[in-house]
Amino acid sequence: MDEMETLLEQMIVQQRGKVLAIARSPNARLTEDDILSPQDFPELAESARFNYEDGLLAGLLSAQIAIRARRREKGG
Repeated sequence: MDEMETLLEQMIVQQRGKVLAIARSPNARLTEDDILSPQDFPELAESARFNYEDGLLAGLLSAQIAIRARRREKGG
């Protein structure tokens, strides 16, 4: 289970970097905090590529939360 969580964390870090890089391509001044509210930036809200990659990140984060919750349920 630890190996799976480590792998998932590595995937999340990589995907966060990818999402930020995509966000910064039209607007280099965007920060990690900015991309948490993409609706505030029309260039992000309208970008299919950004929304797709951000959705993948959301899925990875959901999986991480589910794994951690299951681990706590089982007492470990």
